[in-house]
Amino acid sequence: MTRHSRVWLFDLDDTLHNASHRAFRELNASMSAYMVTYLGLTEEDAATLRNRYWQRYGATLTGLQRHHGVKPAHFLHETHKLPGLEAHLHGHAHDLAALRRLPGRKLLMTNAPRAYAERVLAAIGLTGVFEQLICVEDMQLFGHSRPKPDARMFRVVMARLKLRPEQCVLVEDTLIHQKTARGLGMKTVWMQRWARLAADGRRLQHRPVYVSRRVRSLAALARSPHF
Repeated sequence: MTRHSRVWLFDLDDTLHNASHRAFRELNASMSAYMVTYLGLTEEDAATLRNRYWQRYGATLTGLQRHHGVKPAHFLHETHKLPGLEAHLHGHAHDLAALRRLPGRKLLMTNAPRAYAERVLAAIGLTGVFEQLICVEDMQLFGHSRPKPDARMFRVVMARLKLRPEQCVLVEDTLIHQKTARGLGMKTVWMQRWARLAADGRRLQHRPVYVSRRVRSLAALARSPHF
């Protein structure tokens, strides 16, 4: 494989920008409010169920669609309005420079909806950097949401794009997504710039065997992109 045939699949939140600072808190509150309004749950029960579905399926939406018949388009529209979001997002010129130096094709692959992804990329100065945006609307199988880390979805996306797993590198902050990707034959990069814990809150002392590389900046990845 030549240096220019590599395909980088970048996550968005907590990989390209600091979503943990504010965006995630607002998204979690918005999703819980949706569940209170449309499912009739208490705030406490909504928060518990939201987290359970995220842990089990990789996205709250998947659980809501599967178990409550929630329509994805309605859920995504209502929960991702987030007025004033852009005021709390900050880009860095060195991130843009690092992405431009990175050899190979670059795609965005996020469990977020397209409208949100486009807003974030514009706010952090990365509009136009990625050849294609693969968003949660694109991750459906047989009419059901199948976001990362669903292995079937990864296979379908690669087939659509005519990619082989060995060409691809998944750059992510979420370990369970990387575990699935590595099992399919991809390389994996664990971005620990903002989120430095595993999904269960543990601080890992050693790099998991399914992580090809661990970095704390895009600049570090661009300085040594071959592994």
